[in-house]
Amino acid sequence: MEVPGGNIGKLSICGTVNDLACMGARPRYLSCAFQIEEGFPLAQLEEIAAAMEKTAAEAGVRIVAGDTKVAGRGQVDHVFITTTGIGEVQAGATPAGNRAKPGDAVIVTGDVGRHGCTILLARNEFSIDADVTSDCAPLWGTVKSLLDTIPDRQDLHVIRDATRGGVGTVLYEIAEQSQVGIRLNAADVPVDPAVRGVCGMLGLEPLYLACEGRLVIFAPQSAAQGIVDTLRQGKYSRDAAIIGEVIDQPEAKGKVIITTEIGTQTMLPAPGGELLPRIC
Repeated sequence: MEVPGGNIGKLSICGTVNDLACMGARPRYLSCAFQIEEGFPLAQLEEIAAAMEKTAAEAGVRIVAGDTKVAGRGQVDHVFITTTGIGEVQAGATPAGNRAKPGDAVIVTGDVGRHGCTILLARNEFSIDADVTSDCAPLWGTVKSLLDTIPDRQDLHVIRDATRGGVGTVLYEIAEQSQVGIRLNAADVPVDPAVRGVCGMLGLEPLYLACEGRLVIFAPQSAAQGIVDTLRQGKYSRDAAIIGEVIDQPEAKGKVIITTEIGTQTMLPAPGGELLPRIC
């Protein structure tokens, strides 16, 4: 419920706000619905509501409708929150998963895998002590800064938030939708040292751990450095980096290739099975 970096209330707002932002839309209105287990502490519910109010205010979105249902004890795991949003698409912004083009740079707005690692540790299944905080954040301000500064908004070919399945799953989805290949440079992928350490102990790939405050952006190489420079001035994107490129090779279509830190190339394993851990 509560993890370093936020709680389920903050997450419920960020998830919908960020989905709208990735479509080039300014979030305007949200509805929210609660399913609450009988006996859930009122103090915790107030903390969740306060986090929602604070996050919505930061994102500039209004919560205009909602619903509450109380379920019997054991019928709901504490509390479920569903949010739905309406946004205003900004003129000239048309990011989509099928718009990646050969020669595009692949950009991430910060270190990857931190939210998923935080949830994993919070469940106390591995008795690992690590200083990891969720990256959960509302990202409309990040997208708006790009829309306001980029000379041609059409250059923002793809914007995706790397939630369930992390950056790796997003890249495979875009490679399939756009029918292109993607080549990453492992050395350029930003990963928090604590997250890297946990992943090393458990045999996990940080690229497949969820983010809740990171975007994956595809844009022409000519615009990429300007995008990164703008991102690095933002509150939630100071570690933005170019991590790869889109390649035009028939044998690579729909695939993600990664250049390892020792210079060899290998296929990033395709996502499969249940993507763990998840909370939204």
